[in-house]
Amino acid sequence: MKKIFLLSFLIVLLASCTPDDSQPSFHYDVLPIESVTIPQEFQFGEVYEIGVTYFRPSGCHIFNNFYYEIDGNERIVAVINTVYDNQDCDIYEPEENEIEVSFNFQVNSFDTYTFKFFQGQDDNENDLYYIVEVPVVE
Repeated sequence: MKKIFLLSFLIVLLASCTPDDSQPSFHYDVLPIESVTIPQEFQFGEVYEIGVTYFRPSGCHIFNNFYYEIDGNERIVAVINTVYDNQDCDIYEPEENEIEVSFNFQVNSFDTYTFKFFQGQDDNENDLYYIVEVPVVE
C-alpha cells in the first residue's frame, strides 16, 4: 500500500513540474535613442529630468528600464525594452510609435558631465552614440 501511495505521489509531483507553455516568454532588447532633452548646463546639487525618445518597433516591445553605466563623469545611457515572444503583435513604422521616457539625474560633481546616448550600431557592429557634454555651474 505504501509503495502504491509513494508511486502515485511521485507521478503527481512529476506531472506538476512540467513546463507551462501558457506563460509568456520574453527577452530584452536595447533600442536606439532618437532624440534627447537635456539642459545646456547643470547646477551643482540639483536634480534634472533628462528625457529621451525612441521608436517602439512593435506592440510586443514594452519599456522596461534604462541601461545606465557610470565611469567618473561619463554616463552611457540606453533604453531597454522587454519583448514578448510568440505573441501576435502589430509591427509599427518608426513615425507611428514614438515613445518618450525620462530619468532623474543628480549633479554631484563640479566637473563637466559627458553623456553618451546609444544610437545603434554601424555596419561593423561598433556602438554609435549621441554625445552631449554638460558643464556644471555654481
